[in-house]
Amino acid sequence: MEHYHMNLTLKVWRQKSNKDKGRFEDYRVNDISSEMSFLEMIDVLNEQLISGNKEPITFDHDCREGICGACSMYINGQPHGPWQQNTTCQLHMRAFKDGDTIVVEPWRSKAFPVIKDLMVDRSAFDRIIQAGGYISVNTGNAVDANAIPIDKKNADDAFMAAACIGCGACVAACKNSSAMLFVSAKVSQLALLPQGAPERESRVLNMVAQMDKEGFGNCTNTYACEAECPKGISVSNIARMNKEYLFAGLSTEA
Repeated sequence: MEHYHMNLTLKVWRQKSNKDKGRFEDYRVNDISSEMSFLEMIDVLNEQLISGNKEPITFDHDCREGICGACSMYINGQPHGPWQQNTTCQLHMRAFKDGDTIVVEPWRSKAFPVIKDLMVDRSAFDRIIQAGGYISVNTGNAVDANAIPIDKKNADDAFMAAACIGCGACVAACKNSSAMLFVSAKVSQLALLPQGAPERESRVLNMVAQMDKEGFGNCTNTYACEAECPKGISVSNIARMNKEYLFAGLSTEA
């Protein structure tokens, strides 16, 4: 693959806090390698700002290996940028051309208030998990768990749902800021496995209640969430969660 360098203009959202109005600021970065990751490019810009006695851009990151989901940002209007099924840290600068202007923004959702610049507070997802996204029974050790027979399709579907990293791209992509893909992945992961059966009904009711409490919008089946998910989580999980919710509600009423 050909390696090249480029000069770019960045329009970056700067916002001191959730109470600040915020605005775009323009920056020039030169001699950017096509093999840099997007976050490495921002590192270069921040070094440039610090050298000029200016405040660096705040952004969230941790593993930089597409695992943690922290590197959440809009890039030219797309969550995590133009490449499909990757996080921002996995996006490389060869996705852009010399002379390009790149617009970088934080997630835009009432449920994800801006902390500063490109960093938002995604703790709403943590509270949804705390509401029921776990099992509290003793499952034994790994050997015992492997001894429990599980249908191959259920095991595969549970594994795919468990791939969700909770980055929030689904919320960012949705015109309603719905968290249904995230919540349904976490519900499905456990609903498909026998270990999740004892709390199956309370889990989905409590997690959906917390999701609504956090102020996420409704799902209107545009599938933008699946299209922008870096892990390719399927909207079939939403249908499964709706079924789980319906059955749990009927069981509770009975």
